Amino acid sequence: MRTLRVVGLHEDGKSIVCEDPERRERFLLPADERLRAAARGDTARLGQLEIEQENTLRPREIQARIRAGESVEEVASAAGMSRARVERFAYPVLAERARTAELAQNAHPAREDGPDVRTLGEIVAHSFALRGQDYTQAEWDAWRSDEGKWIVGLTWTAGRSDNRARWAFSPGAHGGTVTALDELAEALLDPDSYRLPRAVGQRGTDSTVAGLPAREGATVIEAPIPVPVESDPDEDTSAPLPAKQASNGFVPEQPTSAHGNPKKNHPTVPAWEDVLLGVRSQRG
Repeated sequence: MRTLRVVGLHEDGKSIVCEDPERRERFLLPADERLRAAARGDTARLGQLEIEQENTLRPREIQARIRAGESVEEVASAAGMSRARVERFAYPVLAERARTAELAQNAHPAREDGPDVRTLGEIVAHSFALRGQDYTQAEWDAWRSDEGKWIVGLTWTAGRSDNRARWAFSPGAHGGTVTALDELAEALLDPDSYRLPRAVGQRGTDSTVAGLPAREGATVIEAPIPVPVESDPDEDTSAPLPAKQASNGFVPEQPTSAHGNPKKNHPTVPAWEDVLLGVRSQRG
């Protein structure tokens, strides 16, 4: 082990210049806390600094963890490093993730008969509109899996639940393709699954009955349709003979109504609008 001697302070004010007396080689020694602790003979502080140095991640390790989907806060907390130090190396990777998430929204979902004509972003925005949710509040992200493939994710809040959908993104010609990786991702790719059938007969809706529009505020009531009375084939349905032609010279009196009109034995058939609206007509 060679012995060095201190020459002086470097012009940057942060390093000490040392020299090898035999070979006249000069070296720079950072004037950091470790050097100051060693100069004081503070072995306890030197031990603590050694442990902290072992837990510090290299820049390549920081970027690998960020690219895998971890946040700056998560990496800083796990490594015991300051957020500012992690962020300095994480910034280019975070930009890469944001760019990939943007490209994935222009990719085409893979279908059984080939890629969809619409893009992932267009289909998802349509699904949100059908569900009455605010698409602008959803957040896109992307990261690399352990196999090295890009995964694109969408997170959003619906009521009190936090939701997350994931797709595998394969960059390529015409925007590339995406494949759903979970049930939420599959559901978002099928907007029609969120269409609810209209109820029939509900108040204040555009419900229809038998293909006819119901009036506002009307309630549909089922009304029985009278069954026509079948006549007896053995019964004589010919018109009654006048009094002078009756065999016994007597014509039976026909029952009359309160208005003096003869009553008919035929059942009254309600009008169609009476059946539709559930009211009874005043027709005699």
